[in-house]
Amino acid sequence: MRPGQVVLFNFPKIQQKQIKLRPALMIAKFPTIYDDWLICMISSNLKQYTANFDEIIEKSSKDFVQSGLKTDSVIRVSRLAVVEGNKLKGAIGYISQQRLITIKHNITSWLIS
Repeated sequence: MRPGQVVLFNFPKIQQKQIKLRPALMIAKFPTIYDDWLICMISSNLKQYTANFDEIIEKSSKDFVQSGLKTDSVIRVSRLAVVEGNKLKGAIGYISQQRLITIKHNITSWLIS
């Protein structure tokens, strides 16, 4: 696994006990001996988009086909999680390096503000 990959993960829903297999973006592996990753959820519900923070990937985007996603989606930087690599269900695609850099920039700008 590597940063920028789109993987499947059982994200728990907030305020519900239901768990749903959904796409997630691999952002970075933690620099420890453990296989822990920072990931964020990807949703087809574009209403969840937060301007200047989340990223929308559309069918017209240059990296859409390689992402493995089926429809326009929002990469929800606002839904971060730390997970063990063995909890991820496998890669379905990847986003462009430039989009990954933008996402990382959004996270770091938010953290240092």
